Amino acid sequence: MQHYLLSVVQPADGRPPATEELAGIMRNVEAFNDELRAAGAWVFSGGLHGPETATVLRPQDGDVLVTDGPYAEGKEYLGGVCLIRAADLDEALAWGRKAALATTLPIEVRPFADEH
Repeated sequence: MQHYLLSVVQPADGRPPATEELAGIMRNVEAFNDELRAAGAWVFSGGLHGPETATVLRPQDGDVLVTDGPYAEGKEYLGGVCLIRAADLDEALAWGRKAALATTLPIEVRPFADEH
């Protein structure tokens, strides 16, 4: 089994869904997580605060520079992550499709490097 990262892509200029819609999305996300757990594919998942809460640490001249805010401004940002186990990319993409339907947001599926 390999590990894959399912990244939730959040639009930076998007408005949060209405309360009722968000409640439905959260139910769908919980059902997705339950399905991952039942299949033995779930490792970890969680949402993230907005990029304005980020702190960036950069090596500079033998020290580390600490700055507030995101590394780069963008139209989209990482809104949440889900770490899964999957036999191969096809299986990971199938989970990614389910995640996209549950969250109503784009999902990036990426394998971890050098896993066998």
